[in-house]
Amino acid sequence: MSPREARAKGARALVIGVASMGGRIKQSWHSQLFEAVEAGLDIVNGLHHRLASVPGLADAAAAKGSRLIDIRTPPKDLPTATGRKRSGKRLLTVGTDCALGKKYTALALTRAFTEKGLDADFRATGQTGIIIGGGGMPMDAVVSDFLAGAAEVLSPDAHDDHWDVIEGQGSLLHPTFAGVSLGLLHGSQPDVLVLCHQAGREKILGLEEDFLLPDLASVIDLNLVHARRTNAAARCAGISLNTAHLSDGEADAAIERVSQETGLPCADPIRGGARFDALVEACLTS
Repeated sequence: MSPREARAKGARALVIGVASMGGRIKQSWHSQLFEAVEAGLDIVNGLHHRLASVPGLADAAAAKGSRLIDIRTPPKDLPTATGRKRSGKRLLTVGTDCALGKKYTALALTRAFTEKGLDADFRATGQTGIIIGGGGMPMDAVVSDFLAGAAEVLSPDAHDDHWDVIEGQGSLLHPTFAGVSLGLLHGSQPDVLVLCHQAGREKILGLEEDFLLPDLASVIDLNLVHARRTNAAARCAGISLNTAHLSDGEADAAIERVSQETGLPCADPIRGGARFDALVEACLTS
């Protein structure tokens, strides 16, 4: 649909859902953004580049009563981290790379926890998660000194049986985005980690140089070293394996192979089933 057709059908906002490296609004999109505000739509933007930086867009939106909403806007006056141990329970998804399922895994685990009658909240840390969850902390837009403090704010003290399931960002192995991953590991103080990986991925995607990925056991150890800086009891409960590109048989074999190699439960949350149930139980069993 065109923006005008969508508005007539009941749409109230246009969402820029692209997650490009660097987060720029492309020149080629400008005409579509103006078309959206002319139709009376709000614009929800998940990129680093602010909507008001598009020449004339703010004036056009004001004339039509449309809102320009930039999701990647952290709260003001964030504190630096204290490292103080907080009450409640926390799970953080971590990854071998970007774009392989940390957000979906956190959402699936939150749903599984609540279906068991547990008190659990999904804590979004990126633009798409914030749009899905209705709130959160855009970690990659926070000044680096305040990253761990922002994670502490995102997941405050809670009662002993409450779970915060925190969406991971980036990877400690990523030459570009490791900083936000480390801030989350320290500030989240996770009791439980779930490592996310895409079956068959052997190197970091999107970079000119080949940065090869080590074995999963080494990645788990690396994340635990940093997680235990602020929570000595942190443990890895299992592996979330993205098998979207595999057939059912290939996925079963890949999941079983990873489980055998690591000695941990492994599942693809989208495929679900008994393996995912076992991963959920491993998260909850200390």
